[in-house]
Amino acid sequence: MTKKIKYSQEYLTGERALFQGEDMRIIDTIFADGESPLKESHDIELIGCMFKWKYPLWYSKNIIAKNCTWFEMGRAGVWYTKNITVEDSAVEAPKNFRHCENIILKNVSFPNAEETLWNCDGISMERITAKGDYFAMNSKNIKVSDLTLYGNYSFDGAENVEIHSSRLLSKDAFWNSENVTVYDSFISGEYLGWNAKNLTFVNCTIESLQGLCYIDNLVMKNCKLINTTLAFEYSTVNADIIGKIDSVMNPSGGIIRADSIAELIIEKDKVDPGKTKIVCRQEENKIKCVST
Repeated sequence: MTKKIKYSQEYLTGERALFQGEDMRIIDTIFADGESPLKESHDIELIGCMFKWKYPLWYSKNIIAKNCTWFEMGRAGVWYTKNITVEDSAVEAPKNFRHCENIILKNVSFPNAEETLWNCDGISMERITAKGDYFAMNSKNIKVSDLTLYGNYSFDGAENVEIHSSRLLSKDAFWNSENVTVYDSFISGEYLGWNAKNLTFVNCTIESLQGLCYIDNLVMKNCKLINTTLAFEYSTVNADIIGKIDSVMNPSGGIIRADSIAELIIEKDKVDPGKTKIVCRQEENKIKCVST
């Protein structure tokens, strides 16, 4: 077994300070000014380290980082890297994690998460807080638990995504996505899910102006739609909604179940009313489910 080279409490400067490093255990070390300090490295363990300049981990493999900090200028920090685990860390830098494979993130904060986690394959996220637009764009094979996200256009173009117990404050979330399932979560934001395929929500609460439209195979099980208007336009849908839906407009087909629907808009020159079944469970509200 190869013995790891150990660095402790170092202050490293200059470009490519540990270029092509391998089998290292680096503790309480600062990577200061100087680009690409660990470019093309592999089998690296980082404990309590700080990255203060750009491009620290590019084209790397088999990285473990615990209690580490990427400062704002540690931007574009992890690109083209395979097999990386980051735990109990803060990533202030934007544009992090691009074109990476097999990422594990646990208890990580991203206060400046613009353009983060793009074009990656294989992401596991647990107890994540992130703020920034275009989070996880065009990435695939993603599992998420306990994500709090503040930022628009999240998961645009994402594929094969499973999300549990999360809170997304995100306009235009899941646009152009495919095979996404969200469980036990809260989502607030306009135009949710447009142009998606195979989008499923289970035990979720959603607030969305003109959300859930232009979707091929939308499934909703035991969900609430709060202040959600003009929903389901041109979507094929199988929805079971607890409580009221404020308005439904021109669904393409399927079945919609709810306690009541305040306004149902069906324009017969745009959709075939016979392709969508509307079921209102509260007898006194059936009069509200009339095509116009």
